[in-house]
Amino acid sequence: MEELTEQASPYTDLEHQSIASLLTNINREDQRVALAVREAIPQIEAFVAAVSAQMKQGGRLIYIGAGTSGRLGILDASECPPTFGVPADRVMGLMAGGDRAIRKAVEFAEDDTRQAWHDLEAVGIEADDVVLAISASGSTPYALAALEQCNRHGLLTGCLVCNGGSPMAGEATYPIVVRTGPEFVTGSTRMKAGTAQKMVLNMISTSVMIQLGRIKGNKMVDMQVSNIKLKKRGIAMLMEETGMDEATAERLIVAHGSVRKAIELVNA
Repeated sequence: MEELTEQASPYTDLEHQSIASLLTNINREDQRVALAVREAIPQIEAFVAAVSAQMKQGGRLIYIGAGTSGRLGILDASECPPTFGVPADRVMGLMAGGDRAIRKAVEFAEDDTRQAWHDLEAVGIEADDVVLAISASGSTPYALAALEQCNRHGLLTGCLVCNGGSPMAGEATYPIVVRTGPEFVTGSTRMKAGTAQKMVLNMISTSVMIQLGRIKGNKMVDMQVSNIKLKKRGIAMLMEETGMDEATAERLIVAHGSVRKAIELVNA
């Protein structure tokens, strides 16, 4: 197994570098992340196609991980309802240690190989669901155990990892491997690996939601109109889409709380 994420940083004596040098070098390493993600696009494409097919049949997408990886899954899942108007359980995020671990690390939670399946059972895991296990190393016991148990139960699985030849990549039906390399601070995978995971999760959820018809043209017509900013955005979208005046658009948005519903009403 590659352990690129654990290799020594190419930068030394960080405490003696100027602030400008630190920021420049961190940015230099971050620029490598997008290129690494680009290399994984064929793997991401295969996973998105599989997830879209399952979700069209009523399945859910469930992210599971530990530490930074788990938090990133929860972040991406939590943004799907307000952005795409889907129910909160259509895309879900689970992490080792439960909800309390979102804010504060739970000691040894990532090493618990039994809890992962208990956590999946607690959200009513079903045959049409897809589980994406997330881990920078590709060997986190909690995430690996989730894949193993899901495979035993015949579920569709994917993984998002940053080392080649990892146990998780070997276990997942659809492995996604983004080789981000050594971190600026040795072993600090919240940096480049975490950035790569955030980018890929954005790509997955956005592409899946487009496949499910949750975007019209290039607009979030199913977004939840839950604050003043989003109300203004919805009014602007409705005006552009239908050519109506601002007052009429505002009235429809307030009445229906949905750009899509307002457009459908106008076009009926």
